[in-house]
Amino acid sequence: MWLLLSPTSLEAPFLEGEPFSFLGRKGLRGEGFVYLETGIGKVNAALTLAAWAARNPVERALLFGIAGAYPGSGLQLGEVALVGEEVEADLGLREGLKPLGFPAWEKEGKRYYNRFPLDPGLTEALGHLLGLRVVVGLTRDLVSESPKEAQALAERWGAALENMEGAAFARACLALGIRGAELRAIANPVGLRDKGAWRIKEAVAALEEAVGRLLRV
Repeated sequence: MWLLLSPTSLEAPFLEGEPFSFLGRKGLRGEGFVYLETGIGKVNAALTLAAWAARNPVERALLFGIAGAYPGSGLQLGEVALVGEEVEADLGLREGLKPLGFPAWEKEGKRYYNRFPLDPGLTEALGHLLGLRVVVGLTRDLVSESPKEAQALAERWGAALENMEGAAFARACLALGIRGAELRAIANPVGLRDKGAWRIKEAVAALEEAVGRLLRV
């Protein structure tokens, strides 16, 4: 059984199931999955996952949605990629949390500052199944507003795509012991605020293809 999550239900119009409400947002119970709309941003993503997991067993979880591609990433509009590691880039100093001397999370003697892995085994298996690249994602509550800002972030953190939820989801999975993976479809170049150049419809269609293949296995 999959727990599927997306920031908005607009990113999951293809899912069919019995509707219900969770934390005031859309939920679905379908064949082989439960779906939850988390709401946009880090707090919403972590809160939704933690609240559901506190009441229900979670075998494996997938966060999916649209994202922006950084310059030089090689990711094309409408392309889908898996995220193997998320960077929480607005936590701590510009260089991150480590210079301040304490981690965001510590587990089994390992300290996590701004980088949080998704489950490597699950991500690798999905990569083989779906034939997708595995990239580094970057999460901020404040999205990049110019190509210059986007380029600086991509270079500083070695990230390929930008989103608003992934690092919180990854960190919550670590804390709760949940096998988590993340799937993103590229809707726009990061830093380009002209929505006329975005390809949201194509990105959602790509998500439908990828998530559909996953659920058919």
